[in-house]
Amino acid sequence: MVDALAHSCNTYYMNKYRDEIDKFGYNNPQAGLDEFNKYMVQFGFGSKLGIDYPNESPGGFPTSAYYDKLYPKIQGGWHSPTIMSCGIGQGELQLTTLQMANLAACIANRGYWYPPHLIKEFKDGTPIPDRFYEKHVVDVDRRHFETVVEGMDQCVVRGTARVAQVPGVAVCGKTGTSQNPHGDDHSVFFAFAPKENPKIAIAVYVENAGWGASYAAPIAGLMIEKMLNDTISTARLYLEERMINADLTSKILASRAQEKIQAKLPKPKPDSLPDPAKIPTEIPDAVAPKDSKPQTARPQNNRK
Repeated sequence: MVDALAHSCNTYYMNKYRDEIDKFGYNNPQAGLDEFNKYMVQFGFGSKLGIDYPNESPGGFPTSAYYDKLYPKIQGGWHSPTIMSCGIGQGELQLTTLQMANLAACIANRGYWYPPHLIKEFKDGTPIPDRFYEKHVVDVDRRHFETVVEGMDQCVVRGTARVAQVPGVAVCGKTGTSQNPHGDDHSVFFAFAPKENPKIAIAVYVENAGWGASYAAPIAGLMIEKMLNDTISTARLYLEERMINADLTSKILASRAQEKIQAKLPKPKPDSLPDPAKIPTEIPDAVAPKDSKPQTARPQNNRK
């Protein structure tokens, strides 16, 4: 698992997710998903965390009832392969950026979290609401959190999030790339630091920015460095400048303009098939042209 987290191995995640869904048998994925979702609730997913800020979204995750309706048994039903994209955080899974930051805090605490809030205290001495002091404990053994922490640590040390390294601080993080069918993918990263006695948990989501390590991870790393070290090291000033001067808006507008041009081009008929001769192949000279002449045999050398 440590290596999978370090190098962002989707195959590992999907197979482990399938193991959980198939826990009660391949033909009973409902029971496996229902049990898995009990832990999703404990982590704070699928409902509002209760932050003292308006318009919070609850996010959401798919249930067995949802899939039973989407894939009726009379039509073949559904099984773990049907939904394995959820194992890499995609599919019907919907998390808010706040929920991702809260997950980072929960992992940093090795299994518990408090509702996030912006206000620490009021000027007149009025205490903040009691709900912000409520400790939410996840029913997962601490040793499993330690494994995840080590994987997130190695992700920054030698994996996909090396760009988030902060001098003198052990950062634990995980990159993500949220696929987007309407344009460039979204860049995602969540982290906490330091590894021991953590002081900050953070999540960064940059739309249409590509890989998690392209923008989200360096932004998070710079913010962690600024908070914990109070300044950006000389060796990382180039990275700060690149993030500040990044112009993703122009890139998105150009992409949308190209989409409009493509939309105006004539579309092939639904029942039309491509010309077989124009289909690329890795086999050289796989199909000889119809008008080509067969090769004649080489003349035999009759020397004695």
